Amino acid sequence: MLTYIIPFAFMIISFVFSMLGMGGSQLYIPILFWVGLDFKTEAIPLGMLLNVVNSSSAMVVYTIKKMVVWSIALPFAITMMIFAPIGVWLNVQLPVKPLIVFFALFTLTAGVLMLSGWKPKTGALSKRGKFILGLTAGSVLGVIAGLIGRGGGSFVVPLLFISGLNPKRAAATSSFIVTIAGMSSFISHLYTISTPDWFLWSFSALAVLIGSQLGSRLMAGKLNPKGVKLIFGTILIGVAILLITKDVLLR
Repeated sequence: MLTYIIPFAFMIISFVFSMLGMGGSQLYIPILFWVGLDFKTEAIPLGMLLNVVNSSSAMVVYTIKKMVVWSIALPFAITMMIFAPIGVWLNVQLPVKPLIVFFALFTLTAGVLMLSGWKPKTGALSKRGKFILGLTAGSVLGVIAGLIGRGGGSFVVPLLFISGLNPKRAAATSSFIVTIAGMSSFISHLYTISTPDWFLWSFSALAVLIGSQLGSRLMAGKLNPKGVKLIFGTILIGVAILLITKDVLLR
């Protein structure tokens, strides 16, 4: 029964997260863990795969619509791709809880700022500033994404918004960054995978693909920036609470 319920839930999650430029691993992984999959050998690898399916599907739509800002997307994605395997290697070497607490608080702050309508007074960063931001933030977030099994969208989108991108372009640009970082993290986790439940993997991937196509097309077309900010801010606050409760208080 769960084999059918879980993919349906994932389709709804991917529908929402594709509009935000996120892959959705923040929810895929805990859900898979809560229904009985082993955290390291099953939940994280499958969650990261679904993360890539979601973000890459949305990325195609946003690229066709010319919404991706490449001047910041490329340095961000390349550095996250390079540094994500380091995070995976550190996964069993370092305590994760302090990092989760820090980024949960960062995510919560970003969600509150998004809902409040705050924008940086300095305006948009220059191309040079965006390039430097991509290199510096991408390297740090790449390590963290690999370490805790995330695609990084929760952290990338607020930084893109603060750099001066409007909510739609921030989400679109993040979808490319999260795809590249997620692929690097997933490949790095391949050695941990136990024998997959191929039916669950395939059914879940198909459901996520459908949800992401619907969500990204809605965001690129009819959804206004205020709607994106409202959804994104609310989801960020929820993710922060989930990170604290699941990965800190209950672990």
